[in-house]
Amino acid sequence: MKIGFFDSGIGGMTVLHQALRFLPNEDYLFYADTLHVPYGEKPKKEVREYIFNAVDFMANQGIKALVIACNTATSIAVDDLRQKYDFPILGIEPAVKPAVQSCEGKRKKVLVLATNLTLREEKFHNLVKSIDHHDIVESLPLPGLVEFAEKFEFREEIVVPYLREKLGALDLEEYGTVVLGCTHFPYFENSIKKVFSEGVDIISGSIGTAKNLKRILEARNQINDGTGDILFFKSGFKVEDKETLSNYNDLLVMLDRIGSLTTGV
Repeated sequence: MKIGFFDSGIGGMTVLHQALRFLPNEDYLFYADTLHVPYGEKPKKEVREYIFNAVDFMANQGIKALVIACNTATSIAVDDLRQKYDFPILGIEPAVKPAVQSCEGKRKKVLVLATNLTLREEKFHNLVKSIDHHDIVESLPLPGLVEFAEKFEFREEIVVPYLREKLGALDLEEYGTVVLGCTHFPYFENSIKKVFSEGVDIISGSIGTAKNLKRILEARNQINDGTGDILFFKSGFKVEDKETLSNYNDLLVMLDRIGSLTTGV
């Protein structure tokens, strides 16, 4: 049986990339809800409907575990999804805890970059409240990065000016760690590094999610010796055209070049 990965678009590929590192012989089903991307700017009720429709589809494919490789979808639906399905469901959330632990001793702030919907959700605010005892966590929505990623626009000469504009009102020297709270954002790690000073850490929860997936499958004795095959679906339709498949494989290669983000998870 395959491991399912779900996202509104191609952001979840950054989490799948980490899973391939830790579980290279598993077979995967990756579902991108490209008809409805981006989720982060849409009403919560509408997004929940999209999520449940997609997971129903994936469950019918016979997956043994599901990774909600989308911070927005995790924040608004993961608890209810776990009530409905009997296979393990892993979400991903901003890596606020390791960021705070790293910055408290440095007298630096933490900046969480995410979508509007993720930052508005009670789940995110509860996470910050439980960890940020010295009021050092700040946040900023960057929806434009999701749009860039979905257009396969990764050129630094386009992305860096956008980042400088959105971050222009902040004193960037105040921050010790930047948390990438959207799975689309690791594609832009190099551009983000160009905006912040050299000593700033940039972290994501993707590695922790991949490690947790491996632990869960090992505990359930469900590690398979597969072929590392990946089936791609876009909003319920199997991707078979060579150009799209080539683009997806190119994304995995690009992530190899970028390297893995550090995380305390």
